[in-house]
Amino acid sequence: QLPAGSLQLTLYQYKTCPFCSKVRAFLDYHGLPYEIVEVNPIMRKEIKFSSYRKVPILLANAGNPLQLNDSSVIISAIKTYLISRRNSLEEIVSFYPPVKTMTEKGKEVLEYENKYWLMLDEKETKRVYPVKEVRVEEMKWRKWADDWLVHLISPNVYRTPKEALASFDYIVREGKFGTLEGLFAKYVGAVAMFFVSKRLKKRHRLRDDVREDLYEAVNEWVKAVGKNRLFMGGNQPNLADLAVYGVLRVMEGLEAFDDMMVHTNIQPWYQRMEEVIQK
Repeated sequence: QLPAGSLQLTLYQYKTCPFCSKVRAFLDYHGLPYEIVEVNPIMRKEIKFSSYRKVPILLANAGNPLQLNDSSVIISAIKTYLISRRNSLEEIVSFYPPVKTMTEKGKEVLEYENKYWLMLDEKETKRVYPVKEVRVEEMKWRKWADDWLVHLISPNVYRTPKEALASFDYIVREGKFGTLEGLFAKYVGAVAMFFVSKRLKKRHRLRDDVREDLYEAVNEWVKAVGKNRLFMGGNQPNLADLAVYGVLRVMEGLEAFDDMMVHTNIQPWYQRMEEVIQK
């Protein structure tokens, strides 16, 4: 039971989805209580109420029930609401209109305008971003996490048949599957995703050894944070830190994650993120 006037949140997710993990990292860091509904990735009955068929979906009630779609929109809208109580959450969400666009293959998709912007007035902006470059940097790396880093996850966790099976073992264990459905998903899914990962590797022009792309991206992030800051946000994580951490966290317990920890410089930053989110 939350006090009257609290933000009541329900997150519809797949636990192993990097976009859902980003949202959880954000909510956990900000100490926002939320309910989780684990969605069955095959039937998706849990989100039959929604015409938007992807996860995460966040149902938020701050007086009026509201559905927020797209991980970056969810994060930007809720962060704006926490900083600026001038506008209702409903009004803030209206600043992120969905726009239908066509992919190169002619598929219609929804994109969201302004999704990396916080909708703040001048005074609030100066408080959160004392220097313009801080805001530009945060937006740049949030977009990088969505447009590049996230695409390195599948090719790395399904890199070999053995890794694909281990990944699906984890997905079935953590996800919402019936017994037979879980067995089917584990073995058929592992084989399918092993071949899909090869297609993704080609689509995103990754190297033969996709680990090299992962290591390079992770070290690029560490270099951007630099040696003189604990986080990109300074002494506390900003939205870019939370996005990158959320994406990388879905590999925990898998071979790709262990290799990343050994072969890159990410470990100190990653451990600081874990500690600050747990607090």
